[in-house]
Amino acid sequence: MRTVRRPRHYVARYWLILLRPMLRYSHSRDAFVLRGVGSSVGPVLRMNRRMRRRAAFDGAERREARVA
Repeated sequence: MRTVRRPRHYVARYWLILLRPMLRYSHSRDAFVLRGVGSSVGPVLRMNRRMRRRAAFDGAERREARVA
């Protein structure tokens, strides 16, 4: 049994949709793995949610503000 976690690879949603026939979702890993052999070998894929666009901030700019 492997003691080191396999690194997660973040991929775009469309890649997960295209690769869906070869992948299965593992609830214990919260990621997609290869069907059949994914419990021990192969990539561990997660949907890339880190690149979502944030709404533009329209508040006051305070990064360079100084108190007198």
